[in-house]
Amino acid sequence: MKVTIYDVAEKAGVSIATVSKVINNTGNMRESTRQKVMRVMEELNYYPSVMASALTGKKTQTLGLLVPDISNPFFSEMARTIEDSAHEQGMSVIMCSTDEDEEKEKKYLELLRRKQVDGFIIASSFREKKLLEGIKSAGIPMVMLTQNSGTLGVTSISVDDFTGGYEATSHLLSLGHENIVIITEPRLSSKMRLYGFREAYETYGFSYKEELVMETVASMENGKQCFQEIFQKKKRPTAVFACNDLIAIGVIQGAREHGLNIPEDLSIVGFDNTILATTTVPSLTTVAQPIKEMGKKVVNVIVDHIQHGEKNAERILFKPTLIARDTTGKPHKNG
Repeated sequence: MKVTIYDVAEKAGVSIATVSKVINNTGNMRESTRQKVMRVMEELNYYPSVMASALTGKKTQTLGLLVPDISNPFFSEMARTIEDSAHEQGMSVIMCSTDEDEEKEKKYLELLRRKQVDGFIIASSFREKKLLEGIKSAGIPMVMLTQNSGTLGVTSISVDDFTGGYEATSHLLSLGHENIVIITEPRLSSKMRLYGFREAYETYGFSYKEELVMETVASMENGKQCFQEIFQKKKRPTAVFACNDLIAIGVIQGAREHGLNIPEDLSIVGFDNTILATTTVPSLTTVAQPIKEMGKKVVNVIVDHIQHGEKNAERILFKPTLIARDTTGKPHKNG
């Protein structure tokens, strides 16, 4: 039989109102009484209903986090930071990995709304913007993470992708590389990194060519497949700028399987600076996103919106940092 608040009150010898105050951490009472009630709740394995709180207009102290792919180290590291930061503020996080599939995005949004989360952190792309417009019109606080809010009128938090793309490409050009392939993803962040790539080419006085651009979905296997195409080019590139670390590491694996030396035969730059960047051999030159700072900021913003109401929408950009390691060097004389 399910334990109820009445069972807790009876065993603790207090009123239902007292148990409610302990659950919601409100009201004045002796600490001994509070501890007694909490001890009885633990003994009876009683957990107050979050949904019941929501139905009475109370906050559920939960956040909904939607990410594209939790297996991507960038999003797993970001999710952990968000979870830790939320916990410090008395909030829990329900995370959903959408694979940027429209049906999954719709399904998970509906699920989180049924669970009456207090706010949403959206890191998935949501090509069907009406789904997000529904959240906005319902008055549920929402913050975009690594995504531009567009016409939604909500705060967005991301790294300066244009600058990151520019810095990565400038690093390779400054080493003497001219034939550089960029591997992008079908995401706005990659598009901005591509703009930075093009700007760097123009700044250094080189002509940008469309055949330098490849697109794939982030995974090491897809990075290896991209390398196969690069390897078969008549004029083989001397460098690759991959728009995330997973793709970059796949390129490294493909290059090594074909007997290429890195960076002598091929220089590689990634993006994100996840834990993989330092564990691969050779260690990966990459553009670092300040994951911890971004994660803490998005939690602070959404909690502030939940507690005090949404303010004017902002676009908050964090500065990326190029970290040069062992996968970049000057091109081989015969490259």
